Amino acid sequence: MSDHRPQLDQVLRLVHDVLGAEVAGVFLHGSAVLGGLRPDSDLDVFVVARRRMTDRERRDLLHGLLGISGRGARNGEPARPVELIVVAQGDVRPWRYPPRCEFLYGEWLREEFERGEVPAPAGMPDLAPLITMVLLGDTPLFGPPPAHLLDPVPHEDLRRAIVAGVPELLVDLASDTRNVLLTLARVWTTLATGTVTSKDAAASWALDRLPDRHRPVLARARSLYLGGRDSLAAPADLPDSVGAGSESWDGEMPAVRAHVDVVVRAIEQLAERGGH
Repeated sequence: MSDHRPQLDQVLRLVHDVLGAEVAGVFLHGSAVLGGLRPDSDLDVFVVARRRMTDRERRDLLHGLLGISGRGARNGEPARPVELIVVAQGDVRPWRYPPRCEFLYGEWLREEFERGEVPAPAGMPDLAPLITMVLLGDTPLFGPPPAHLLDPVPHEDLRRAIVAGVPELLVDLASDTRNVLLTLARVWTTLATGTVTSKDAAASWALDRLPDRHRPVLARARSLYLGGRDSLAAPADLPDSVGAGSESWDGEMPAVRAHVDVVVRAIEQLAERGGH
């Protein structure tokens, strides 16, 4: 954790400055605890507050994050993108579906935030897999272990949350191809096994189950995610022109869409059967 600890410390100070004694727990999750941070990985931070946030607190937290996260870092040093979620404990414990998210910050929303939009509370089915990952990662940055503050998500709610997110995910296929391919692999893996894994582990699982002709695009996505060509995962017929360091998917979208059709059909079949 040492290479990103200074940035995490900034995030923790900001959360405490804004919410003070209302902070019940702060947890690291995502790549940092499931499989190790990759070159493009976010710092995923999950905050449990003792109560719902005020509008002023949302504005203050947003303003601080714009200066800490990614290209907005004010100290001139390279900074990872931060994804930060706040929930009020009473909205997620006892667990109910869909859960309410008090605040969501992500770099993909920076343009909206810089135009003056402020994250608003809303129902968020995606909290089901996120809370599952927080509990699995068990990495408190402040406060007790997450199981002291969060209830486990029933498998049925985890299943329907990740399935419900597939149509929205597909909207971003052309603009965020790598992430969509890896996330679909994780949805498929979770439905089939009942467990949430890292994106690269999910991709490895899916690669073992795909027909040969549908493997190259996922192998490439995994290789790029890991920060370089993975000779163990990449099929021999993956062209050199699509190796690590090349992120353009131009010309490959027919193969990408054919791959996605296969994976989405597998997801739908598992969803109809109720998962693993």
